[in-house]
Amino acid sequence: MYTRYLLILLTVLQLSACDLLGLGPDPRIAQKEADAKAIGGACRHGLRSIEDCYTLNKGINKASIYAGWREMDEYMRENKLEGLRAEIPLPPPVSATPAPAEEIVEETKPKAKPKAAAH
Repeated sequence: MYTRYLLILLTVLQLSACDLLGLGPDPRIAQKEADAKAIGGACRHGLRSIEDCYTLNKGINKASIYAGWREMDEYMRENKLEGLRAEIPLPPPVSATPAPAEEIVEETKPKAKPKAAAH
């Protein structure tokens, strides 16, 4: 009876330290969080507000963006750094004149030639 409990205990202890089961954290999640923090830091360094950063980066975790923005803000204040204004080039202005409409050309069929008289 004790051997049964001992066997179960040893099995549980061995499996508790096993990484072969694939139960560890997914590295893609950590990478996405690091990317979001980098985006937040870049927005702060670019003198963008946090709301603008959220708007420009839809679909990315807002909490991680804010964490990166806040870390960069603390770093810039401690080291008395000035940010650099990020310039987004404006698209060329759309002309007020409408584009010319396409002209539709219909081909006319030539009239049939009269048949030659039979001899």
